[in-house]
Amino acid sequence: MLKIGIIGFGRMGRMFVKEILKNPLWQLAYICDCNQNSRQAAALIAPEAVITDNEDDIFADTSVNAVGLFALADSRFSQINKALKSGKHIMAEKPVASDTRTEWAIADAVERSDLIVTVNLFNRNAWYHKDIIDFIRSGEIGELAIVRIAHQTPGHMPQEGHDPEGPAFHDCGMHYVDVARWYANSEYASYHAQGVRMWSYDIPWWIQAHGTFQNGVVFDITQGFVYGHLAQVQTHNCYVDVIGTKGIARMTHDFKNATVELHGVTQTIIKTDAFKDKKADVMVDLFGRSILEGKNLGLPTVRDSVIASDMAWKMLHDAEKNGLPCIGKPEEMEEILARRRTMTNGYGLPAKNNVNK
Repeated sequence: MLKIGIIGFGRMGRMFVKEILKNPLWQLAYICDCNQNSRQAAALIAPEAVITDNEDDIFADTSVNAVGLFALADSRFSQINKALKSGKHIMAEKPVASDTRTEWAIADAVERSDLIVTVNLFNRNAWYHKDIIDFIRSGEIGELAIVRIAHQTPGHMPQEGHDPEGPAFHDCGMHYVDVARWYANSEYASYHAQGVRMWSYDIPWWIQAHGTFQNGVVFDITQGFVYGHLAQVQTHNCYVDVIGTKGIARMTHDFKNATVELHGVTQTIIKTDAFKDKKADVMVDLFGRSILEGKNLGLPTVRDSVIASDMAWKMLHDAEKNGLPCIGKPEEMEEILARRRTMTNGYGLPAKNNVNK
């Protein structure tokens, strides 16, 4: 078994710990968190692990093969450097730092090492994206022309933490900036973005960006956590819509199941299967097998993460230049925040120190 130490026991850390505990490749050796309540919750979920508030306990233990970094982005530069120096493989949450310059420095350092290092770009572990990409590559839709992606939910709000990760279009939107690049199999060439200052908040929490890739593929990406927070019954609007010169491919999901519709020149395939949220089980298993094989078996790379982060920041800053309509009142945002504090079932709720939440 491979031994791993986890740093950060918030929402993502807990999700990965639960999958590590179920996977026979792994022994969970440590959980580190600076919050006492989080450490108490960790001790209930993983009683055999060492629970600590000192991350150096993990880096100093030569028997630990790998670290999982799930604290906030402003901690990851130091932690990644410690992991590289102590020879530990790394599975990190994105982004890998709180500013682009530091992210590129991390990418350079990682690529000079011989360690397995991956970042949680969870869409790259999703069966539905892989099915669509395979269909595109097969030629069934002709030449790829347009990639359209939307991710709109009543999700993470301002003042709920994550500040080092950036606003919504960076913290979440960088995932879809990465997906569009993955589909296009090319680098970004041009972009234009428009945002809205919802509830008169000073940062846009909804942005739509469009532009081109170097190979001529056109994209549009819509991301916002402004989608009906105070609706009696909350819902969402998430999709991928890929248009070729001959056919199309598309995906929708309800956070429980995903449905792929592939309309090609010789095949029509409609498939529904489990959505699996962040696909932590896939990443945990692939990370372990990559370490054992001594090579990356298909994990997202640090460079993929840094490019997505860099472009998401650029698109967000472009939206800030293009005029941000100010719609709604601060009182509405306070009403939303108050509702989310009492919700037990919702979109992107902050982690609570109750193991059953």
